[in-house]
Amino acid sequence: MVMTETVQLNNGIEMPKVGFGVFQIVDEQQCEQVVTQALHAGYLSIDTATAYQNESAVGRAIKNSGIQREKIFVTSKLWVADASYERAKAGIQNSLQRLGLDYLDLYLLHQPYGDVVGAWRALEEAYQAGTIRAIGVSNFHADQLKNLELTTTIKPAINQIEVNPWYQQQAAVDFARAEGIQVEAWAPFAEGKHDIFDNPVLVAIGQQYGKTASQVILRWLLQRDIVVIPKTIHEERMIENLNVCDFKLTDTDMQRIASLDQHRSQFFDHRDPLTIDQIFGTSIQKSRS
Repeated sequence: MVMTETVQLNNGIEMPKVGFGVFQIVDEQQCEQVVTQALHAGYLSIDTATAYQNESAVGRAIKNSGIQREKIFVTSKLWVADASYERAKAGIQNSLQRLGLDYLDLYLLHQPYGDVVGAWRALEEAYQAGTIRAIGVSNFHADQLKNLELTTTIKPAINQIEVNPWYQQQAAVDFARAEGIQVEAWAPFAEGKHDIFDNPVLVAIGQQYGKTASQVILRWLLQRDIVVIPKTIHEERMIENLNVCDFKLTDTDMQRIASLDQHRSQFFDHRDPLTIDQIFGTSIQKSRS
């Protein structure tokens, strides 16, 4: 039997601690099929974004699932190119239209670039109007989070950042926790880099509980009070990733995993000017296409 855990966000709403991510599932038919399988497997949280170009497919899967809308926690994110007050207002409505939904459970600023304060004001208005149940950010560093808190009215409920065994982000997690902001991990498996699924430490820990390395990673994140959104297109992996609430890692297990930290992103530095230029440039090109 699949067990689920939830976390209460700083505005009081409950969010499943294990969700399903759809990054890089661009093909419309495949995305709809995969999300349908995930919902039937027991996932009640789906994470998408405007930049993923699959909101419409996600929306169709939700509509046709037979599951009551209020039981599914739906997250989407604002394009960098829409990071201004007026464009963010339109971006929210466009996401709702593509998803075919009356409201979103969580909406995030996808990157800390552009007119962040103006865009956040649009999110605050949508939150106050009931169009969005919770608002948050993604890829924000501690100083960027603090600046947003000091210049706006509503504190972010979530900061979605890269967290995996190779990049554990303990300082960022500690800061968010102290601020009452929930951390959510993207790329919990680091997209398989450095043979993560065959890592001897993770495999050995898993063998103690009859679990795989991927299940150990997800359990490790959950025990750090981090929300996870693993992605897979394989149904058996969906089920495997959801079955991570029936065992508990020991302090020794947690320390062994902590020793794997490489203290650097496995993808890119969000503060690198070249990265910012590439992300912003790509987003502007997409918005004009």
